[in-house]
Amino acid sequence: MWPAPIPRPPLKRKKRAMPDEQIPPADNGDAEEDLGHTMSLIDHLVELRNALKWSFIAVGVCFLGTYYFKEDLYSFLLVPLQAAMPEQGRLIYTAPAEAFFTYLKVALLAALVGSSPMVFYQMWRFISPGLFKHERKALWTFVVFSSVLFIAGAIFCYTVVFPFAFTFFMSFATDEIVPMLSLKEYLSFSALLLLAFGVTFEMPIALVILGRVGLVNADILRKQRKFAILIMFVGAAIITPPDVISQIMMACPLLVLYEISIWLVAASQKKRAEKQAEEEAEFKTEE
Repeated sequence: MWPAPIPRPPLKRKKRAMPDEQIPPADNGDAEEDLGHTMSLIDHLVELRNALKWSFIAVGVCFLGTYYFKEDLYSFLLVPLQAAMPEQGRLIYTAPAEAFFTYLKVALLAALVGSSPMVFYQMWRFISPGLFKHERKALWTFVVFSSVLFIAGAIFCYTVVFPFAFTFFMSFATDEIVPMLSLKEYLSFSALLLLAFGVTFEMPIALVILGRVGLVNADILRKQRKFAILIMFVGAAIITPPDVISQIMMACPLLVLYEISIWLVAASQKKRAEKQAEEEAEFKTEE
C-alpha cells in the first residue's frame, strides 16, 4: 500500500487590493457624496437636460420682469452714448419692427445678467459629479465668484469703457457728418462689449479650474507672464476702439486678474499638496 500523504500547511495568499470601484463604501455618510463618480452616460445627459431646463427657466422668469422695464433699461443703456453724442445726433430705426425687437433684446440681455447666478449654479452643479468630494464642497464658492466677476466685468465696461469709446467715436462728427445711429446696431455693439468683458473677467475661475485638473500651475503661469501680457494687449486692441487709452483700460484689469489667478492657483496647489500628504499619512497609519 502507498504511504499516506504528508499533510501540507495551507498556503498563505497575499490579499490583493480591490479596484476602487469594488471597494465597499464606508458607512460614514460619504457614500452618497461619491455617487457622482459612478454616473452613467444616461445619468449625465439627464443632468445636462435638467441644468439647461432650470437655466432657461431662470432666464425666462427674469425676462418677464425685465421686459416690463424695457424702456427704462434701454434709456439706461443709452446714457454713456448720449453723454458723448453731439446735439444734432439722433437714434433711428430703419425697419418697422426694429424698435420692438430692440426692446426685446435689451430685456433679454438684462435677464441674462440678472439670472447669471442661477446659470452658473446649474453649470457648476452639472460638472460637480466629476470632482472630488472636497472640491464639490466649494460649489457655492465657484458660483458666487463666477457671478460676481461676470457682473463686475459688465459694470466695468459700462462705467469705464463706454464713455471713452463713445467719446472717441463721436469725435468724428462735424457739421457735415452727423451721427444717425441705428437702434439695432448700437445694441449689438453694446451687448457684445458687455458680454465680452463679463466673460473675460472669468479668467481667474478658468485658470483655477485648469490648475485643479493639472493642466497649469503657478510656475507655468509665472514663466508665461510675458506671453500672457502680449495676448491681453492684442485682445484689448481688437475688442476696444483703436485708441491707446481704451486698450490700456481693458488690458490693465486683465493684468490684475492674471496676477490674482497666479496667487489663487498657487494657493490651490498648496491646499491640494497638504490634502495629499494627510491622505498618505492616514494610509501609512492604517498599514
